[in-house]
Amino acid sequence: MKVIICGAGQVGWQIARHLSGELNDVTVVDNNPDLVRRATETLDVQGIAGFASYPDVLNRAGARDADMIIAATHSDEVNMVTCQMAHSVFSIQRKIARLRSKSYLEAIHSDLYRRDHLPIDVVISPEREVAAAAMRRLSAPSAFDTEMFMDGKAQLLGIRIAEDCPIVNTPLRQLTDLFSTLSSIVVGVRREGTLFAPESEDQLFVGDECYVFSNVKDVDRTMEVFGKAQKRQDRVVIVGGGNVGLEVARTLEERESRVRAKIIERDRHCAEVAAEALERTIVLHGDGLDAALLREAGIERADAMLAVTDDDRVNMLVAVRAKAEGCALAIALINDPSMVALMGPLGIDAYINPRATTVSSILRHIRHGRVRQVYSIGDAEAEVIEAEVLSTSPMAGQRLRDIDFPEGVLVGAVRKGDEMLRPTGSLRIEEKDVVAIFALAKDVPEVERLMQVSIDFF
Repeated sequence: MKVIICGAGQVGWQIARHLSGELNDVTVVDNNPDLVRRATETLDVQGIAGFASYPDVLNRAGARDADMIIAATHSDEVNMVTCQMAHSVFSIQRKIARLRSKSYLEAIHSDLYRRDHLPIDVVISPEREVAAAAMRRLSAPSAFDTEMFMDGKAQLLGIRIAEDCPIVNTPLRQLTDLFSTLSSIVVGVRREGTLFAPESEDQLFVGDECYVFSNVKDVDRTMEVFGKAQKRQDRVVIVGGGNVGLEVARTLEERESRVRAKIIERDRHCAEVAAEALERTIVLHGDGLDAALLREAGIERADAMLAVTDDDRVNMLVAVRAKAEGCALAIALINDPSMVALMGPLGIDAYINPRATTVSSILRHIRHGRVRQVYSIGDAEAEVIEAEVLSTSPMAGQRLRDIDFPEGVLVGAVRKGDEMLRPTGSLRIEEKDVVAIFALAKDVPEVERLMQVSIDFF
């Protein structure tokens, strides 16, 4: 598949990294020659320096033979014009655009993206994706990472192992014996900065970060087994009233269970816009780092605090201050993956990585054949891939124990029809089953070969 990626920033680079690693023909376009050089020197891609919306630049990038274009520059308008050029001049079949401006995303303007108007097949909104990620964090407050799978019937939980965890130093195979009715499985463990797929004899140690796949019905019990108590989030303080904070507050207001939310926003105009748009949420104008203002917002009684400004350092410091003031749960928006290592030492409970969230969303739409869901873990260290098993798959008709999975791969869940099953060695995988597989980045191509999904992209 030939793909043109417009924009070589963090999102564009990560998408290029994924697709080039799967032996696709990838060309990266950016008007910053340094970013293009970084992409070509670190990835197996071609690079073109120039404005992505210019027809001659797209032509040099090979647009006449391209199967797909992904417009992920920092400008909504450039992304929109790029898709228009890709359609009108080069007849590229599939066009994905990242749009940030709320005005472009209003439902009343949805007709704008029809093929006879502005032909964009998939619109990705980072702010909406991040807001959705924030709501998932609140749904599992004791997990540092979480994502839904199997149409909401399965959930991936990132759980940090603390000293009071009841199953510390217990071999994973014993968990099956101890909790035979629990539909959960540990698929990944990060220890001292290294992520790996554990074996049955491996144990969990204090400080480990583990990824657990669970049936949604068993999420509360799973968290209890790992020593994490679940608690309703009735009082929420949001620091940052921009697009992300506003979207989170709106979603909280739409919940059936009433949530008392407060927003702290430093910019007066932004605070006024938020106050006008929200009905039940209290908006305070001021600096989220101001301890007095946090106390005025009731931070010591808050069940959760979300720091979602556009500055990683501010978000982390606000989270630290909120914890110091007595807040039960502090979640920070962190763009820079290198900052994540500081979360533990600083006592921050969970984080949201908008780049990883956006990358996962784009990958989900790229792999639109039998792949139903893709979630990128960490700094593109691993993926969780949910896909339907084809009749041509080497997996079809085999028991899980007989499938030759790489060492860095584990099956997290299997769905047969409407029934969710815990993966066991004796479980036979059949055509049309849906499986969710954890795979380290280096093993993703082999997983796709096993699933036979790469031939079914288009």
